[in-house]
Amino acid sequence: MKVLVVLAHPDPASFNHAIARKVLDVLLMNDHEVVFHDLYRERFDPFLWAEEIPVGAVLDPVLERHCTELQEADGIVIVHPNWWGQPPAVLKGWVDRVIRPGVAYRFLEGDSGEGIPLGLLKARVALVLNTANTPEERERNVFGDPLERTWKDCIFDLCGVRDFRRRMFRVIVTSTPEQRRQWLSEVVELVDGCFPAVEQ
Repeated sequence: MKVLVVLAHPDPASFNHAIARKVLDVLLMNDHEVVFHDLYRERFDPFLWAEEIPVGAVLDPVLERHCTELQEADGIVIVHPNWWGQPPAVLKGWVDRVIRPGVAYRFLEGDSGEGIPLGLLKARVALVLNTANTPEERERNVFGDPLERTWKDCIFDLCGVRDFRRRMFRVIVTSTPEQRRQWLSEVVELVDGCFPAVEQ
C-alpha cells in the first residue's frame, strides 16, 4: 500500500513528532510505500488564493505534487494537536489547498455546489492521531469533540474514505514518560490494524 502521512506540529521535540516517527517505523516495517510531509519543516504555504480555487486551475508544482500524492494514496495518516478544537493553521491550509474539487471530490452534473459531492479518494482507510490537554469528559460534554466531526464527517466521509479511525491522546501536559511509552505502543497497534504487513 502507498500511505500518505501528514504531520502538523512546530516543535520537533513534541509528542506529535514522536507519534509520527512511530507511525513511519511501523509502516516501513510492514513494507508499505510511505509519503511523509512535516508541514512546518517544509514550510508549507497554507494560503489559498482566488486564482487557485476553480476546478482545473493551474497549480504550482509543490501543490500539484501534494494533490497527486493524495490521489494515489491507499491510506492516509494525519497527526496533529488539538488547538482550540481545530488543527493548526498550516494543516487547515493544507486541507483547503490539497483536498480540493477534482482531486478529492466532485459535484455531480447539474449540481452547482449545493449538494453532496461524490468522493474521489481511493484511500481505503484514514487514521487521525491527535493530542490534547483537555480531559475527555470536558471535550465531549462541553465542546462536542469538533475534531471528530471535522475529520470524519466533513472531510473523509465526503471524499469517499469510509474506514475512518481516530485516537486522541490526553492529557499531554501532565503525562508521564511511562504514559507516553504506553501511548506509543498503542500507536503501533493502531497502525498495524489499519495497515498490516504486506504479504510476501
